Amino acid sequence: VQLQACGGGLVQPGGSLTLSCVVSGSMSLFNGLAWYRQAPGKQRELVAVMTAGGDKNYADAVKGRFTISRDSATVLLRMNNLKLEDTAVYYCNAHRYTLGTLQYDYWGQGTQVTVSS
Repeated sequence: VQLQACGGGLVQPGGSLTLSCVVSGSMSLFNGLAWYRQAPGKQRELVAVMTAGGDKNYADAVKGRFTISRDSATVLLRMNNLKLEDTAVYYCNAHRYTLGTLQYDYWGQGTQVTVSS
């Protein structure tokens, strides 16, 4: 299984970007798809997660601005009204929990998002 993320770039405050993550291999392995981000000097944090059943959860900092979705084997993160503090490297993640235990955990290589005027 491989995850290939792309779509990052430089955008002005208030702008939009859509990140994409192509998952190679069987999507049925996973019961969760997520995006994380890591800003310079900070720990990696969860941005958005989507379960196999379609439930979605977002970090408070991005609620109402970011949307996670899936199109076949591609996981998308639509980011609107971007703020300076959204600047980070964004990572896609595919995982499977079984009876509360992390069974599979795959990561993409990261894509840089820079919000700057």
